[in-house]
Amino acid sequence: MAPTVDGHLAILAGISLSFVAVTALKRLIKKRQNNLPLPPGPAPLPLLGNVLSVDTREPWLTYTEWGATYGDLVFMRFLDQEMVVVNSQRIAEALLEKRSRIYSDRPYLATIEPYGLSISFTFMGYGDEWRLCRRLFHQTFRPESAVKFRPMQIRRAREMVVNLVDDPQHYHDHFATFSLTVVMSAAYDYDIEARDDPMVKIVVEALNLSSAVLTPEAALMLKTFPFLLKLPDWCWGSSIKRSARDSTERINKMVNVPFRYTQRHMADSSFLAQSSMVAENLRRMETQEEVFKPVFENALKKAAATGLGASYETTSALLMVFILAMVLYPDVQRRAQAEIDSVVGRDRLPTFEDSASLPYIDAIVRETFRWQPIVPLGIPHTALDDDVYDGYFIPKGTIITYNTWGITRDEKRYPNASHFIPERFTDVNGALTADDPAQYVFGFGRRICPGRYTAVASVWSAIVTMLATLDISSAKDDQGKATSFTPIFIPGVVRCPAIFPCNISARSHIHPDLVQGWRTAEF
Repeated sequence: MAPTVDGHLAILAGISLSFVAVTALKRLIKKRQNNLPLPPGPAPLPLLGNVLSVDTREPWLTYTEWGATYGDLVFMRFLDQEMVVVNSQRIAEALLEKRSRIYSDRPYLATIEPYGLSISFTFMGYGDEWRLCRRLFHQTFRPESAVKFRPMQIRRAREMVVNLVDDPQHYHDHFATFSLTVVMSAAYDYDIEARDDPMVKIVVEALNLSSAVLTPEAALMLKTFPFLLKLPDWCWGSSIKRSARDSTERINKMVNVPFRYTQRHMADSSFLAQSSMVAENLRRMETQEEVFKPVFENALKKAAATGLGASYETTSALLMVFILAMVLYPDVQRRAQAEIDSVVGRDRLPTFEDSASLPYIDAIVRETFRWQPIVPLGIPHTALDDDVYDGYFIPKGTIITYNTWGITRDEKRYPNASHFIPERFTDVNGALTADDPAQYVFGFGRRICPGRYTAVASVWSAIVTMLATLDISSAKDDQGKATSFTPIFIPGVVRCPAIFPCNISARSHIHPDLVQGWRTAEF
């Protein structure tokens, strides 16, 4: 820390801390008037609350430890913000689903608007605009509509395998391309090129930058010192303003370029153009009153762009988790390949019609979601009103965070939880159990991910196709010995394994001419 502090900054900091103290006092008085206890939790420091006690890089680890001490409902305070962490699926369902009228709002994040992230209805407050965005998205990705994407998902999974065989070193790039293909086709009727697609580049550049700044620390900084967004570019501290401007420009490009692509191709009368989310709703918009058209178009842009962001970050991260598991647990891969060979054979590739006969593949998909949850804290909710649960008072405005990591690390439910064990989702007869992490990893209540059915299908198609065609193993050194490494995870709203050494090659019965044939095959 610098030995001197700017006088204006010190004054602003003092005002901010005074505001925190007054707000905390008001809430304490309100709690005493209510005469009900807050949920248990660690003792807060004056003014600062529990902010110094949390692992800011991986807060879910702290919350899981606190859950073991204080229970499944833990109360804490960060400066003037009250927060409750839910460490069990049962309580998350009780609050976020059964009381969704109270718990469907999102907390205010000071970074959302300045960085252009208000285009995502994921972070949007509960209200009419959010309902319109979600309705538009749900019409395309609800279960009965999502089924029509399955042939395309299988085709894209096979294209991804071709890229992995040709260029295994850049496996993460191929996962990113695959993760965007489904939503780009469904939302915009855009057919992504197998490699180096210009539209993919636009999306990846925008989302990589926005993900880097979407942190609690950045949000707290802007909430406390909003004047940082008004500093001139030459001034110390203006880097936040410059990065916000850059992020907004890239996000706007990500929103508008594919949208304009669909508008230009609206004259095309092909089936896909008629059935894409943007094209369908632009035609529907033509029949509406002029005053409503701008609102509708803006919501449509946000709905489509939300799909881009969610698909890119989550699906590619899940496939990275899967590849890591196959490297670390080769016995799982061998058993899965034996099941595929037994059910499907080696003369063709699996399709969704085979899924009912491949329970171990489904178990691997479930364990991939559970083993290293890519959104370990879910997306937080906010209480719209005071509430009482199990004798505890939850004040209006409290942030409710469900600890997905803690749920997946429940040793009573998942023995040896840190290990990748797909068998935990099958019974003694090999049939799937009722336990499915998709019941909690996609959120709860009215804010549950509306694209979850398409997401699960994309992950299944990618995993089953890779297992049928590829051998995934540890990288070898010059002496042919397996290269050891310690997995590193990149934290954030989406937690993803960093690129690690591995070997990806076609299975022995997959000949080069067969792989090349997948490039042009129709499925």
